[in-house]
Amino acid sequence: MVTHLIDRETVPDLRKPAGHKFDHGHALVLSGGAGHTGAARLAARGALRVGAGLVTLGVPPAAQLEVAAQITAIMLERITDADALAAKLDDDRVNALCLGPGLGLGERAAGLVDAALDFGQLHVSWSAVFDADALTLIASDPSRMAALNEACVLTPHGGEFARLFPDIADRYAAAPTHGPAYSKVDATRDAARHCGAVVLFKGPDTVIAHPDGRANVHAAVYDRQAPWLATAGAGDVLAGFITGLLARGFDPMTAASVAAWLHVECARAFGPGLIAEDLPETLPQVLRGLEC
Repeated sequence: MVTHLIDRETVPDLRKPAGHKFDHGHALVLSGGAGHTGAARLAARGALRVGAGLVTLGVPPAAQLEVAAQITAIMLERITDADALAAKLDDDRVNALCLGPGLGLGERAAGLVDAALDFGQLHVSWSAVFDADALTLIASDPSRMAALNEACVLTPHGGEFARLFPDIADRYAAAPTHGPAYSKVDATRDAARHCGAVVLFKGPDTVIAHPDGRANVHAAVYDRQAPWLATAGAGDVLAGFITGLLARGFDPMTAASVAAWLHVECARAFGPGLIAEDLPETLPQVLRGLEC
């Protein structure tokens, strides 16, 4: 199976055609409790900046005032538990979901992950990004892994990848005794086939793989290195970029691949001193450059 490198020439047209905001999708980002909402707010900002027509933050009641004081263009809705999420997802205009950043690992978080997976098995037009805490919850229960499908994107870093796919991670980490060596591309492809979802294995050499064996590589090395991305919250923004592109109608493999490229482009455009909040604010500059 051919592996493609992601670069400016392979990025699709990201301009938004004329239309109503609902023509560009509605992304729902789920937040954790009070004091743990920053990661979800970063993801929501990323989804909005990348072009989702609407973005809603779903928060527990205890976090409602905290979040309301921090957002303007992003909408707010109480999502107390799994039943509330299921009711919200019944709105056909909500077509992309992000859960995991700052979500926590408690009963509410586990119920939300289960509700999202149950819903995703029934609605083929709906897509979801599972990041951070959601990945840990999926790794803890084989039935959650079994509920994944091609509409889902998993975004693990190295530690999360090892929790999700321990046997694959062990093989990838082992010293090769004969060739060819088992590469990160091989590991990501096997992970995607194993779980049936798109897997974005993060790192300077990010690999995105589809269950059918397709793989894209985005190498932020040499003249494209972006060490400033090693900052808290950068991964949350990446999850938001993917979610926003899903809401706009890009397929999961394309959304994950393009988001990884944009993520690095924003870091390179901003440069030293970057913090996660700067990534969504730099994105308009990057998008304008693509229209030249």
